[in-house]
Amino acid sequence: MELKEVLAVLMFAATIAALMAGFPVALTLAGTALVFAGLGYALAGFDFTFVAALAQRIFGTMTNEVLIAVPLFVFMGVMLERSRVAEDLLVSMGRLFGTLRGGLTLSVTAVGGLLAASTGIAGATVVTMGLLALPTMLKHRYDPALATGTIAAAGTLGQIIPPSIVLVLVADVLGNAYVAAQRQQGIFAIDTLSVSDLFAGALLPGLMLVGLYLVYQAAMAWLKPESSPAIPEPEAGVESKTRVEAALTALIPPILLIVAVLGSILGGLATATEAAAVGGVGALLLAGLRVESGKSGLPVYAAVAGMVGYLVATAAFDLRLGRTTIAVRDQIGIAIAAVCCAGLAWGILVSLWRVAKTRVLIEVMRSTTLLTAMVFLIVIAAGIFSTVFRGLGGDDLVHRVLSTLPGGAAGALLLVMLVIFVLGFFLDVVEIIFIVLPVVAPVLFALKIDPVWLGVMVGLNLQTAYLTPPFGLSLFFLRGVAPPEVSTGAIYRGIVPFVALQLLCLALVALVPETATGLPRLLFGG
Repeated sequence: MELKEVLAVLMFAATIAALMAGFPVALTLAGTALVFAGLGYALAGFDFTFVAALAQRIFGTMTNEVLIAVPLFVFMGVMLERSRVAEDLLVSMGRLFGTLRGGLTLSVTAVGGLLAASTGIAGATVVTMGLLALPTMLKHRYDPALATGTIAAAGTLGQIIPPSIVLVLVADVLGNAYVAAQRQQGIFAIDTLSVSDLFAGALLPGLMLVGLYLVYQAAMAWLKPESSPAIPEPEAGVESKTRVEAALTALIPPILLIVAVLGSILGGLATATEAAAVGGVGALLLAGLRVESGKSGLPVYAAVAGMVGYLVATAAFDLRLGRTTIAVRDQIGIAIAAVCCAGLAWGILVSLWRVAKTRVLIEVMRSTTLLTAMVFLIVIAAGIFSTVFRGLGGDDLVHRVLSTLPGGAAGALLLVMLVIFVLGFFLDVVEIIFIVLPVVAPVLFALKIDPVWLGVMVGLNLQTAYLTPPFGLSLFFLRGVAPPEVSTGAIYRGIVPFVALQLLCLALVALVPETATGLPRLLFGG
């Protein structure tokens, strides 16, 4: 092993140690890389042109169209959380199914899946369900471990069910690595990995994971009735018919938003970034309908009708204006589209006024800015880290190690999955994405591993990082809102079965790759 490669290994180890010691992620990644770049230049002939190219790399990151989806999806998720969609869903679904044995755990998982497909943010979901559902479950004598495990696990579904911000970041990193790996192999008819591909690949495994959760909770209710008793009918609060109506009222808006966002992506009508913009507008309109009860919903309904009408007009007419001659039929279509755009603009402006007047908009923009700035700062710092790591020959070292493992591609993939799982005990998901994936992904692609399959497996593996102690974020969020009588030990015991179910789902996807690759091939070909 050359001195440069030794420095690469030491840089990786120093970075992990600094992160575990609690130093800020972005400063650790960039600072450690620059320190070892200086050491490499002084001791091992490190080529400093790698560092000189960082400005262009940062510019490329900030102009990356794929990453524009991150602030848009964050805005959508935070806006939905502030507009109390989760609260309405939890209350109505809890009342609907709570009279069944295990009904509250099933309701929490179902709501978690719906919120995952409409927000993609874990922390807000865990906190909201911890505040609303946990006291109700404890009041009705649910087992604390089962209750807390259910809430923590359901709150993390947004990391694997599209539209997931984690999947956007994974797709960007793996997409760049996939292109680079093909060029290194002399392949010039470049195939690409898009966010849409990964969203389509993760949909069935995500739903499969929800199914595993529901089966486990139903089994617990059947085998250990005392762990999840039914709520007596008089305590449900309202009659059965009213509960159904309330559930439908709470379900329809997020389902329509899910259809608009995921449907446009999976149907090939929009890229993930364009669909994120649609989701942001939809979340804003939904918030405008909810933040001020009693206000007319006409502007919002007009906006939705305008959006649908414009899509229909686009499909039925030629709306191009830069033509010398426009047929009468197309002039009618253009007029219809103009009216639809006016209705959409009216609804957006009214919704903006309502959320601004109630100060919801300020809170949403502040949270969106903070989360987006954090992600992009880490992305830039990770670019510096990976550039210096490659300059020190770390990528060649990793390639040699993984290529010589017994079992070939399967052995290399197993080792990478184990490393990611272990790092999930100590590091944040974003840190793992930008430290580990740029290093190992090119090697795995050189071993002919399917990029969509790899991305889905990485996403499932990263989801366990939210639940594994001592640094699982969902555990911290839940501990912060759980009543004092719920011990930390109960929370830790509660997540063990769900981590096992996540690993089971990961194993199923590993054994049957078509669960991840089948839908993208059906929808997008290839």
